[in-house]
Amino acid sequence: MRKRNKGRKFSRPKSQRVALLNSLATNLFLRGKITTTEAKAKELRSVAEKFISRARDNSVASRRVLAKAITPSVVRKLVNDIAPQYASRKGGYTRTIKLGPRKSDGARMAIIELVK
Repeated sequence: MRKRNKGRKFSRPKSQRVALLNSLATNLFLRGKITTTEAKAKELRSVAEKFISRARDNSVASRRVLAKAITPSVVRKLVNDIAPQYASRKGGYTRTIKLGPRKSDGARMAIIELVK
């Protein structure tokens, strides 16, 4: 039984799962909107929102924590450009829009984007 176990495994070991979500978050912050599977979008939402909440603090410690997960150029963009937009917002920085199934394998697709 999966009591109190959060998160999806995506049939990957933990290190690959973390790398996948960090990569998706990096691309989301660079592009503002990405298309991925619905399950990955739902997992990415919590990761990206935690990164944005951390970036709103704008301290050296916060930048170092973010730099462990994402590249320094993306950390700069996140702290200087993206986080100030959400200074008065208490959460809900992302939006997920469900799409139809993918043609090749029928996976449910979704667009995840940053709310303006």
